[in-house]
Amino acid sequence: MFSSLGGYLIYIALLLIVPLWAQSRVKKTYKKYSKVATSSFMTGSQVARKILDDNGLFNVTIEETKGKLSDHYDPRKKVVRLSSDNYHGHSMASSAISAHEVGHAIQDAEAYAFLRFRHSLVPMANLGSNMSFILILAGIFMDMMNLILAGIVFMSFAVLFQLVTLPVEFNASNRAMGQLVSSGIIRNNEERQTKKVLNAAALTYVAAALVALAELIRFILMFVVSDD
Repeated sequence: MFSSLGGYLIYIALLLIVPLWAQSRVKKTYKKYSKVATSSFMTGSQVARKILDDNGLFNVTIEETKGKLSDHYDPRKKVVRLSSDNYHGHSMASSAISAHEVGHAIQDAEAYAFLRFRHSLVPMANLGSNMSFILILAGIFMDMMNLILAGIVFMSFAVLFQLVTLPVEFNASNRAMGQLVSSGIIRNNEERQTKKVLNAAALTYVAAALVALAELIRFILMFVVSDD
């Protein structure tokens, strides 16, 4: 598959072009809708607090964090961290991203199955990310198939983590849309714009999963061909 020039070019495209395109799409969409205020004119921190309170998550706090698009939910400390632009912003983008991160807090509170599964994969996924290429390269240079196979096994945990991340992120976005609408933070005519922000952000996870899967397939094929 990847031995041919065409297949190799497809692989390079997946590895380089797709993630760059996804990042570009996110930045472009975020920039556009960070200039569009919501009808409620609530800041991202206010949006997050309202949705958390509406769902009885009074124990989850909200913090401002440095960086651009560095927003995330910390399940260990029960904290929704919002980048400064989104923490203080009144925009469609700020509301969408803040609600998305709160979506993860709701998942955590409800013990959402895919989120729990992803958390359980973290140790092996981290180990796989750090060790897989070392083992594979060592196996190639030393001509030891067992090392290559071990590297592939480690890599598979990292890839599985990326794949499990997809339903977690899409579910958080769906929850965000539902909460934004039901709470009156956005109106019906603002739903389409909000979805564009959430969909653009989701592209980065899809791109990461595609790249990880392509990399795993390439090494599996390399192992199979070398073992023949």
